[in-house]
Amino acid sequence: MQEKQKIAIRDLSLEELTEKIVALGDKKFRANQIHEWLWKKSAVSFEEMSNLSKELRAQLEEGFEIFPLQIDMEQKSNDGTVKCRFQLHDGHFIEGVLIPTKHRMTACVSSQVGCNLGCTFCATGFIKTKRNLQPHEIYDQVVLLNKIAIKEHDLPLSNIVFMGMGEPLLNYKNVLEAIDKITSEEGLNISAKRITVSTAGLAKMIKKLGDDDVKFNLALSLHAADDIKRSKLMPINDANNLNDLVEALNYFYEKTGNSITFEYILFDGINESMEDAKNLVTLCARVPAKVNIIEYNAIREADFHKSKEEQREKFISYLEQHKVVAVVRRSRGKDIDAACGQLANK
Repeated sequence: MQEKQKIAIRDLSLEELTEKIVALGDKKFRANQIHEWLWKKSAVSFEEMSNLSKELRAQLEEGFEIFPLQIDMEQKSNDGTVKCRFQLHDGHFIEGVLIPTKHRMTACVSSQVGCNLGCTFCATGFIKTKRNLQPHEIYDQVVLLNKIAIKEHDLPLSNIVFMGMGEPLLNYKNVLEAIDKITSEEGLNISAKRITVSTAGLAKMIKKLGDDDVKFNLALSLHAADDIKRSKLMPINDANNLNDLVEALNYFYEKTGNSITFEYILFDGINESMEDAKNLVTLCARVPAKVNIIEYNAIREADFHKSKEEQREKFISYLEQHKVVAVVRRSRGKDIDAACGQLANK
């Protein structure tokens, strides 16, 4: 006789969970208690749910699964950055990173197993997408990285960035559900203003974020301010060119008023000239965005090199002279392949 398939309990809404609990012959309020254990208290087993009867816990064990994320491997960088390889219940792996500074604890989380967009400078882009992450799998990354932040630094997470493996807007529904749980008082109660979702640039989905009036911030992986160069670096630009993205980003800003950031990795001899800087200034005049200048982190799959310091300073100086807000983001965790563009389950 085939064993009955257990239900993934965290895939259920509170209403659906209530129906299941009542069907088991228990009171409605028990569903609220279970919901609190699953989300606010981040329980990884039914046995932990101490205010439930043994009988109900046994029924839950028999019919449901929590499927908690497991830390498979943890690496600590010389600069304090911590990279975790997480194992999913079906054997797949993803990575998340804790980036600590004196006053800020940032979790960088993944949204997919792999990525199909094929950005030429990104290690994850060389791993084909296996599947989207479920909301609870995204949520668990935040929970586990928060525990490390408290244990190592006695500080909880202050910021969350969706800049790990995968394209968040190709897992739109699950990412938004995860953020809803992360920001909810019934979940982790982290302010949406401290969350940034980074996209390679899907114009249609950026507009949808505006229509859905999301509260979090948006970052666009730009890396070139002209279509020819950007398409070479990021094939997605062929179907989502800069004009389309400008229109979508302005629509997003008009609808939400939320912060927009352009992420711009400087590559030696590719996108660092004064003409490139001029193109970026022109683009910034069309969108209310600041610019994060990012140091390139080498990967074995691609032959790119980071911009030389002198050229980088010239580029940034040109931006500043033309009133573009540019922030240099120093790479963290390079020695453990935890820096921007390096996540590849190593």
